[in-house]
Amino acid sequence: MHSAYRDVQETKERDWVNEMTESFDVKLVEQAKYYTPDPSYREHAWTQNYTQAYEEFLADPEEFWAKIARHLEWFKPWNKVREWDYPYAKWFLGAQLNITHNCLDRHIETHRRNKVALIWRGEEGEERIYTYMKLYREVMRCANGLKRIGVQKGDRVCIYMPMVPEQIIAMLACARIGAVHSVVFGGFGVNALNMRINDADAKVVITADVAIRRGKTIQLKTTVEEAIINAPSVEKVVVLRREKDQPVELHPEIEIDFEEMMNGTPKECPPEVMDSEDPLFILYTSGSTGPPKGIVHTCGGYMVGTYYTSLHVFDIKDNDVYWCTADPGWITGHSYIVYGPLAVGATVVIAETTPDYPDPGSFWRIVQDLGVTVFYTAPTAIRMFMKVGETWPSKYDIRSLRVLGSVGEPLNPEAFEWYYKFIGDNRCPIVDTWWQTETGMQMITTMIGERMRPGFAGKPIPGIVADVVNKEGIPVAPGTGGFLVIKEPWPAMLRTVFKNDERYRKYWETIPGCYTAGDLAVKGHDGYIMVIGRADDIIIVSGHNIGTAEVESALVSHQAVAEAAVIGKPDPMKGNTIKAFLILRVGHTPSDRLKSDLIYHVRMTLGPIAMPQEIEFVEKLPKTRSGKIMRRVLKAKELGIDPGDISTLEE
Repeated sequence: MHSAYRDVQETKERDWVNEMTESFDVKLVEQAKYYTPDPSYREHAWTQNYTQAYEEFLADPEEFWAKIARHLEWFKPWNKVREWDYPYAKWFLGAQLNITHNCLDRHIETHRRNKVALIWRGEEGEERIYTYMKLYREVMRCANGLKRIGVQKGDRVCIYMPMVPEQIIAMLACARIGAVHSVVFGGFGVNALNMRINDADAKVVITADVAIRRGKTIQLKTTVEEAIINAPSVEKVVVLRREKDQPVELHPEIEIDFEEMMNGTPKECPPEVMDSEDPLFILYTSGSTGPPKGIVHTCGGYMVGTYYTSLHVFDIKDNDVYWCTADPGWITGHSYIVYGPLAVGATVVIAETTPDYPDPGSFWRIVQDLGVTVFYTAPTAIRMFMKVGETWPSKYDIRSLRVLGSVGEPLNPEAFEWYYKFIGDNRCPIVDTWWQTETGMQMITTMIGERMRPGFAGKPIPGIVADVVNKEGIPVAPGTGGFLVIKEPWPAMLRTVFKNDERYRKYWETIPGCYTAGDLAVKGHDGYIMVIGRADDIIIVSGHNIGTAEVESALVSHQAVAEAAVIGKPDPMKGNTIKAFLILRVGHTPSDRLKSDLIYHVRMTLGPIAMPQEIEFVEKLPKTRSGKIMRRVLKAKELGIDPGDISTLEE
């Protein structure tokens, strides 16, 4: 099976180069074996029969989603479930709600009032616990604090924070008062942060003095100070001061302490009444061309989609302890740390830690100490665990685990089997999930209790119509490579790209009548879908989408660089690494010192996740006659494969 997967990966590269004109070997795809979970999982799952649930969805899609939505509380019910005016959708029309009411208020009126909502573990073992009642109160304080400094419904608030409870509290506080949050990952640099602040016209930035990673303090406030120099929309910067012994100095004309903002505010903050289609948040994702795209998600449909998938994909029960290792700076953190699990009423773990610091047992120590039952992480982390060996997890009692999940990129069969055997004890179902920032919710996986196939994410979940098609939108034969598409709207789908609706329309106009995900996939005879990578110029590094345009722009901003092109190179640990091909300006010569300077420049501009692992200085770059750089030619050369048709190359 392992060699079969490698053959499929090689075919993937050929198809990418030749615009998906060649077929996958059906036998190689179909010989992947199945793993069958214990029948008890299906007996107790929220979705006990996938086939029946999917047929019920197809028979009446609107009633399927309405039935799920009725589990939640609405200030005013909808008068229509869905309006589909291709390519625009509206969900639960006329309904009024506030997502924080469903994440907090409705729980404190039940037995969950004193249930643990959030457990935070710091890198050095510090721990903070929030019950649903305590979290509710802190969100009220923060919401009233934001009102005090002038934040109103519809205002955009940029949140640039480390993985601490206040990050989640700030997100919920924004949603409470109807402000639109734009969370920026704390690893991004000055330029990336500035672009996101300016594009969103953020009125307020919420940050912290420092983040803590691998025993070191990372200055966040300093980054914000530089990022807002050319950000005229920013009126206030709220700073969480973590270093109490030597608190960072604040500039009172624009900066305010996080705690001081909240002190003396009213204890109650009634939830703002939001229309189902009002915006909830903007989250920026890398584009294959141009600047990152501000993906807009709205209140009602996103709430229903994340609630449904948290409950049915993870099969969360009331006594579960759930840990998603992502950061809220990414969509995974939005949907499956904050909104989905809290709407379900789960106990959620967050940790300011890395999988191999202070040693490779850090994750398993938390699983043991907190009794984690549902664990959701990235293939990059799983491959790192494989590299250091099963000795580390064997040091800890992780028998509490009952469901394992994977997100961010395809989970290769070797990693699946190691995860299943050494972390799941040959018994825990693995939900290998495919979805995107744009989808807002999980779309394809293997539901709890169904047979699992290593290398295959699974089937579309009930509620989703997905397929693998050619460029004309015609379904391809089983075992044949094609483009992954979604054929019908879904509640948590993006509504537009902020300030750029044309980019939104491209999702639906690239392949006729479909939402084009930008991923390549192959579907087996059984309907299981194997996602094999990107079809565009997005590079997935450790599960994070990095746009080639952003990295190239950062490189060209250096005084030594005239032109730049970057590609992703397959990497057994990270999925991909970044390699840059650079043409230098006159007066600059290649050197190892210059390479180091350029890598550091990208780190400071975009952040560590976007740093090239390799730099190659070249005299020219392959371009079409219209001047477009042909990255696929660079990638084909790097991988030693046929570059395909190069007739459009300039001489």
